[in-house]
Amino acid sequence: MLDQVIGIEAVKLSEDFFKVEDIIFPELPNRRPSSSDDEVYVILMSDLHVGSKEFMDKEFNEFLSWLNLKNGNEFSKEIARKVKYLVIAGDLIDGVGVYPNQEKDLEIPDIYDQYAEVARLLSKVPKHIPIIVIPGNHDASRKSLPQPAIPKEYATKLYELENLYSLGNPSIVRLHGVEFLIYHGRSLDDVISSVPKLSFTQPEQAMKLLLQARHLAPIYGGKTPIAPEEIDHLVIERVPDVFHAGHVHVNGSCRYRGTLIINSGTWQRQTEYQKMMGLNPTPGIVTLLNLKTFQTITMNFSQS
Repeated sequence: MLDQVIGIEAVKLSEDFFKVEDIIFPELPNRRPSSSDDEVYVILMSDLHVGSKEFMDKEFNEFLSWLNLKNGNEFSKEIARKVKYLVIAGDLIDGVGVYPNQEKDLEIPDIYDQYAEVARLLSKVPKHIPIIVIPGNHDASRKSLPQPAIPKEYATKLYELENLYSLGNPSIVRLHGVEFLIYHGRSLDDVISSVPKLSFTQPEQAMKLLLQARHLAPIYGGKTPIAPEEIDHLVIERVPDVFHAGHVHVNGSCRYRGTLIINSGTWQRQTEYQKMMGLNPTPGIVTLLNLKTFQTITMNFSQS
């Protein structure tokens, strides 16, 4: 990728002539991920887009009912009992003025009211489950990476939730001994559009490329605004056990050198703007990760 840092292994044949033997990527080391001693689950999701006319309100409330053990079969209820964390990787709201003529797509036209509705919905999450949220490009945080946490002045009701932790984008968290790299995923637009054979239908493959590059936004000057910080906070210095992102609205996962890669999809049906851009979302899918076995389960609430 353009601007990606690589190493070159070469043999000097003459004063100004080198023969390249190999191209070396920063890469991840092969390793076994850390795991929990207890069988607990974390729910990974992103891109709620509350405020949009296409936000799946009915389906999201069915998810909340399941989490509160009010629906589902005995197997799914047993999993719900073991859920200890909920992680949301950005775009809690649809925002205002994010793309041309967005106002036509909004059910809630006010950004304060959008966050108030998010808070109302997340208040239904059982209080023993910590909720970890980061901002995305639709949220009321600055657009340049890295993004600070969602400002309290826009989301007062959200900050009133005692079990909610609002962090920046990207963030590293350790849950039951398992290290998560949480990133909204804005740079996936640049990576997928510039690297042959990558596709928005398989965002996990583009996320794998970010791990190989050891950088969350290796392409400069594209769609991804990057703040001119003294320290590059987008370098992947620590090797995560789980790399979780969203943004492209397509659920997908894979494993790479011991790291579990998960793109968690969306709770927004396809908008006219997405249709124009050729984006086909997979909405209403929840990914659950067993922190002891590292097995994943997907639950599709759009089919319930």
